[in-house]
Amino acid sequence: MEREFDVVVVGAGPAGEISAGRLATRGGKRVAIVERDLVGGECSFYACMPSKALLRPAEVLNEVRRVPGAAQAVTGSLDVEAVLARRDEVIHDLDDASQLPWLEDRGIELFRGSARLDGERRVVVGADVLVARDAVVLATGSTAAMPPIPGLAEAGAWSNREITTAHESPRRLVILGGGVVGVEMAQAWASLGSKVTVIEALDSLLVNEEPFVGEEVGRALLELGVDQRFGTKAVSASVGGEGPPEITVELEDGSAVVGDRLLVAVGRRPLSGGIGLESVGLPDGGFVEVDDGLQVPGLPWLYAVGDVNGRSLLTHAGKYQARIAADRILGSSSARAVGDGRGSPRVVFTDPEVAAVGMTLAVAREVGVQVLAVDLPTGTSSGASFVGRGAAGTSRFVVDTARQVLVGVTFVGPGVNEFLQAASIAVAAEVPLSKLAHAVAPFPTRSELWLAFLEEYERQAGVSVHSGS
Repeated sequence: MEREFDVVVVGAGPAGEISAGRLATRGGKRVAIVERDLVGGECSFYACMPSKALLRPAEVLNEVRRVPGAAQAVTGSLDVEAVLARRDEVIHDLDDASQLPWLEDRGIELFRGSARLDGERRVVVGADVLVARDAVVLATGSTAAMPPIPGLAEAGAWSNREITTAHESPRRLVILGGGVVGVEMAQAWASLGSKVTVIEALDSLLVNEEPFVGEEVGRALLELGVDQRFGTKAVSASVGGEGPPEITVELEDGSAVVGDRLLVAVGRRPLSGGIGLESVGLPDGGFVEVDDGLQVPGLPWLYAVGDVNGRSLLTHAGKYQARIAADRILGSSSARAVGDGRGSPRVVFTDPEVAAVGMTLAVAREVGVQVLAVDLPTGTSSGASFVGRGAAGTSRFVVDTARQVLVGVTFVGPGVNEFLQAASIAVAAEVPLSKLAHAVAPFPTRSELWLAFLEEYERQAGVSVHSGS
């Protein structure tokens, strides 16, 4: 049956929901949204939310143990069953019923099934043909990339979906990849009793961040007993052993690692294959190229938001893009996405946490910015003493000395994700240091780290940040 709507959104993850909601509520558009899996998407059920539920208990316990007086009250270890039960509450036992009222309240019609473009402004879902008067928005997301390593399928390799929803701790867990998923899951499951080995082809964890990030997170993982293998790749996987099957991963350096479960966390690929892109002259599969208005070049009615366009594979970036795309559809020709590239804020929820925005020092130098880096212990403020003794972490502020603005900030330490919004505002708004100096940090809070940064910058640069204010 053919149905007509103003806009058809393909994919009901965070980016698709936000786009659909904004179009319906701000623009009064009649919107259809299509989802083949769970409304709420990967982040809600298989990534961001369950992973944080697995990580948070150990983080809380670690902080309590750092605080005299509270530490003496800790008499036991984590209750694995309770942790997993709470994780199941967070993901609603993989039931999306609680997500549906949000769509219904906004008059958005949900179609369940696999969507396929069928020419201009037409989307086929089962027996229905959805015709869009104004636009089609692709928000199909991404899935875990599986490298062509012999034996992965036979070994039953897990992706983020299986590891974040597992119902027991693997006795021995082997992880391919030392990126965000790899380190978060290594820490989560090591804290829940698994013996974990991480295999990273490069020479450090979290290689896209400042060098000290991988070092400090790596030290925390070592304290949990996580074995870390660098500079070598997996070349094959096999299953054998008597009794319960065991997985052997052979490495290119000739060594091998044995485990009971194997997690592959080496990146993501877009969910763009088989959705009919060829019917509108686009290649099947791969990231869908868009401009800063999130429009597909040459197809002014087609938009792509979130992971599927490859600009920034982060949930908050997808939600940001979704708002821009909706505004473009509603007639705002000036709406442009400028905060979802190199400057995207990002958080790694390990303990210590990593929170960063903008460019690293190396990237800033590569693109020709004249920079000065100010490094400080994250616990340098008086307020930091209240998160406990011996809390690790380094913070780096990267200053464009020609313009006297921050172009990148990285924090490592307990609970630093809450530092990030202030840094994001400073970087995105290009706040001059002469104005930033008047944003007074209250005492005694950890935010006084900003005051320490300004004072150290003055010392290193030989200038006063108040000059010209």
